[in-house]
Amino acid sequence: MSKIIVIGANHAGTAAINTLLANYKENNEIIVFDKNSNISFLGCGMALWIGHQIDGPEGLFYSSKEKLEEAGAKIHMNSPVDRIDFENKIVYATLDDGTKVEESYDKIILATGSLPIIPNIPGKDLENVMQVKLYQNAQAVIEKLKNPHIQNITVVGAGYIGVELAEAFQRCGKTVRVIDQADTCLSSYYDHEFTNLMRDNLASHNIELQFGQRVTEIRGNGKVEKIITDKGEYYTDMVILSIGFRPNNALGKDDIELFKNGAYLVNNRQETNLKDVYAVGDCATIYNNAIDETSYIALATNAVRTGIVAAHNAGGTKLELNGVQGSNGICIYDLKMISTGITLEKAKSLGIDAESTDFEDLQKPAFIKADNSKVKIRIVYDKKTRVVLGAQMASNYDISMGIHMFSLAIQEKVTIDKLALTDIFFLPHFNQPYNYITMAAVQATTKKIQSDANTEYIMNIFQKYTDVKDLDLEKIKNIITKYI
Repeated sequence: MSKIIVIGANHAGTAAINTLLANYKENNEIIVFDKNSNISFLGCGMALWIGHQIDGPEGLFYSSKEKLEEAGAKIHMNSPVDRIDFENKIVYATLDDGTKVEESYDKIILATGSLPIIPNIPGKDLENVMQVKLYQNAQAVIEKLKNPHIQNITVVGAGYIGVELAEAFQRCGKTVRVIDQADTCLSSYYDHEFTNLMRDNLASHNIELQFGQRVTEIRGNGKVEKIITDKGEYYTDMVILSIGFRPNNALGKDDIELFKNGAYLVNNRQETNLKDVYAVGDCATIYNNAIDETSYIALATNAVRTGIVAAHNAGGTKLELNGVQGSNGICIYDLKMISTGITLEKAKSLGIDAESTDFEDLQKPAFIKADNSKVKIRIVYDKKTRVVLGAQMASNYDISMGIHMFSLAIQEKVTIDKLALTDIFFLPHFNQPYNYITMAAVQATTKKIQSDANTEYIMNIFQKYTDVKDLDLEKIKNIITKYI
């Protein structure tokens, strides 16, 4: 019998453990080390808990030490791993009672997750300067909110977590401000046509937005009193630092090959450059199908998929990840926004000659009065190959299932023209006969047909009235530009 050690019982680690227990426990001893006191906390639900949109945190856990041990694993909680001897395959850890242990392994799965990025600025250690990632962090913030003197809260960072927390604090009756160095919110996931929707949504709920500002200092006498940026200063009773995460690579950074941001570099079987060493979730890289490159995309869904893949390979079944598209979504005050792949702005920043097609319409026919909201969609595609690169959708209606089709389209290199007449069913209870997905794609196809027709017409004119017989589009453009 061989021994498989999993370090970390987060989303990726739990997925790996469950997969090993379901398929390979007969021939393997499965041992887990985690420095935390709990397993499988859904961090994406923290804002719901903080903002009293759910009754409590109990439903945010989907596994436990007891469940996993009952299934056959040996679980060590509150037991940080001090170091790993990869050459001799030994894990050195400190157990909950302080006992030092050495555990040998045949294969090891690193699921060490990520750590919050804390800016190196004066005042970051003042009282009431918080971060929200773990269960304990959320619990501490909730306790702080009971203090009647904490009324003004500043969230630094306007990504998903920052925006969700801003809503949560406002729902608690607090005065909320969001500061971000970018010129808008959610800039990593959406183009401005969509981020503007969320900006206006937040502002309409009296959340103060201070974009395009860099925090330089936090001031206070023991506890935070003021936050300073390069453009102003603001009085505040609490600061939430939510500017992003970095891979937690402390255990293997000196032995394992790393990506440019410090993540463990893995292949599509989650294998590192070291034999029998796998890395999953936020501590590892992942292949991005939208740009056809190894990348870093820290999402719970990616963590689960990579955990499953690593477990099967460690258990002896060869399984390869298809790559991902980074599908994601958010719901703030009933505004639902989802995206997958890359934005038009991102495509251009990568040097990709991309275009987008936009469309806006009601979800259902106009005669359906109930539960019928407008939907805004953008599809991003490569101008030359016509392959779909990304999609963004926004509505008060739940349109989340639509993004799955676009995710598969990106993975399988489907063109916008192929998508245009895809068989999408119609029933007034659900959608329109000429729905926004079809219309956006048809719009892009029509534009190409018209462009091709115009090009053919111009080429015929040139060939009729000039001696030039072999003209391509680029040459035509150059000639027209020269003589206009």
